[in-house]
Amino acid sequence: MINLELPKPLVDVNNSLKGVADGIFRPVSRQYDINEHVYPKELDIFKGGAKGGRKKKKDGDDKPKKDKGPVEFGANMTTVISVEQMCYGDVGFLLTLPGAGLGNAAIDAVATDEQYERFGQKWTAMAITEASSGSDSGSIQTTAILDGDEYVLNGEKIFVTTADRCEQVVVWATVDPEAGKAGIKSFVVEKDRPGFKLEKLEHKLGIRASDTGTFVLKDCRIPKDNLLGSPEVKTKTTEGFKGVMKTFDNTRPFVAAMSVGVAKASLELLKKKLEEQGSTIDYEKNINNVSAVEKEYLMMEATLDAMRLLTWRAAWMADNKIANNLEASMSKAKSGRSGTLITQKTCDLLGPMGFGTDELAEKWMRDSKILDIFEGTGQIQHLIIARNVLKLSRNELK
Repeated sequence: MINLELPKPLVDVNNSLKGVADGIFRPVSRQYDINEHVYPKELDIFKGGAKGGRKKKKDGDDKPKKDKGPVEFGANMTTVISVEQMCYGDVGFLLTLPGAGLGNAAIDAVATDEQYERFGQKWTAMAITEASSGSDSGSIQTTAILDGDEYVLNGEKIFVTTADRCEQVVVWATVDPEAGKAGIKSFVVEKDRPGFKLEKLEHKLGIRASDTGTFVLKDCRIPKDNLLGSPEVKTKTTEGFKGVMKTFDNTRPFVAAMSVGVAKASLELLKKKLEEQGSTIDYEKNINNVSAVEKEYLMMEATLDAMRLLTWRAAWMADNKIANNLEASMSKAKSGRSGTLITQKTCDLLGPMGFGTDELAEKWMRDSKILDIFEGTGQIQHLIIARNVLKLSRNELK
């Protein structure tokens, strides 16, 4: 028998963070949507909290393990539960929580224990995207040339989340352009490094409480020890690039959980407004014997459950060291696209109320759009899924 209920510790996490979403995030959500680039001072309560550590890696820790049945939940499962509830409050706030940048996931996935001690507790952004390499992370043009005991970085990175507020940035660059993906490495660049400049901040459609910017690297020098993982370029393999890509297998379920949280907020508002108008959702009735609006709601609610369960599956696998590249992409593809559709349909069904500013529905519709794009677009996720299912290589299926 399958048990789809959360264990009590995760229920407690869920309940406590719902209180944060309702009591702290929601009341000021509209304020920071209007005042873009203003740091939400309410998030200061998350500064200086308990800093997490990680266990030292042992030989074989990174090898995929077969699914041998139920295992205790871990950090990934706890995180997706937390992310859903906080994005139920405001996804932009979640993205700008002090010390919780996307680059921290890269450090956790790739860094040595010594590097983790140096960099793991600082607020870290992730700089991957370039003007000429969006969805294809393997076509990065930013270079890192070894000069004595330092790497010299040159290039430009766009759409960097928490660009202004972070303390350091994980920059993806190539140490050997002719080596292709094998030459791509990740480097930690501190914000005060000469030659590392925050060029501009973007004005965005949604997630406006979170800052997004462009960095320019011009002869930026960093210690060679700031390269995460091994500096060796194995031209016959892409192990280095695969190591960096592990970050996405961890973070894509988190983005999926963000979409679940926003979609959940939209559906709860829709249900509340329907009930205020005298339409109570009756789960005992055949779906074909209810009103058109109620039918739409029930179908969206079922979709939301599918989004959540795919996300939980991917996170559970990550906790138990089971390769989850397929499941991570499935959760991201399903949640990103369906979350966008749910928030749009909610606004449609709410009528004028859905597009006014008295409610947050239109904001959630704007916020949800990016969740189908960043951390790999929906189209890229479908390619990854197809390659996994059909057992085809990247060259065989483009």
